[in-house]
Amino acid sequence: MFGDFIIRTKADLIQAINEYGFLPFFENSIDGFSIEEHIDPGCWWHSDTGEWSAWEWKGPVIKETGCAYGKFFEKKACYISPEWFPDFANYRRDGYDFDARYDDGLAQYRDKLLYDLVEQNAPVISKRLKQLGNYKKGGNKGFDTIITRLQAQGYVIISDFVYMKDKYGTPYGWGVAEYSTPEAFMRGGFTDKVYSRSPEESYERLLEHFTRLFPNEDVGKIKKFLG
Repeated sequence: MFGDFIIRTKADLIQAINEYGFLPFFENSIDGFSIEEHIDPGCWWHSDTGEWSAWEWKGPVIKETGCAYGKFFEKKACYISPEWFPDFANYRRDGYDFDARYDDGLAQYRDKLLYDLVEQNAPVISKRLKQLGNYKKGGNKGFDTIITRLQAQGYVIISDFVYMKDKYGTPYGWGVAEYSTPEAFMRGGFTDKVYSRSPEESYERLLEHFTRLFPNEDVGKIKKFLG
């Protein structure tokens, strides 16, 4: 059952990800299922400094746990532990690697263009991806839509958040998303497991896990959340 825990430190966040397997960043359609609803207010937003502790933890948590991070549910960001991501990706991919999906006419060419750029350049920050793919005024369109779709399908993840630096080498601004494929980031821990079950078996495992986490939640609502 999803606990009544409070996140006060990065270690608390890591423990929750490992214990529950899935942890969305923001409030969503399942009540109480987010960092936003379980974090100590003092670690969410610091009004005096204009900083978010939870945001600053993103890159370090991804690197320390090896978890997947991306817009996996309801177009919102979520951490998924290395233990559970292979089943999630297998189900969302419907058992296809991306080339097979494209060859069977199940992916658009513009999706393949961006996926190939990620695969060939991983890890690569969003700014560089946009340059490589000519995503600018007068060029290719739909970067945000496509990269979100590729994450939801389990083909692309965020592997870090990189801070730009000024001429003195001082980081500034918000961290910029760095993209990768699960195959490149998780390596054998992912590739050896992702297709070890049928997509249907992976879905049943996910559904069982979520109904165990939320025994009082409507099953139909959970199924809709899983996608």
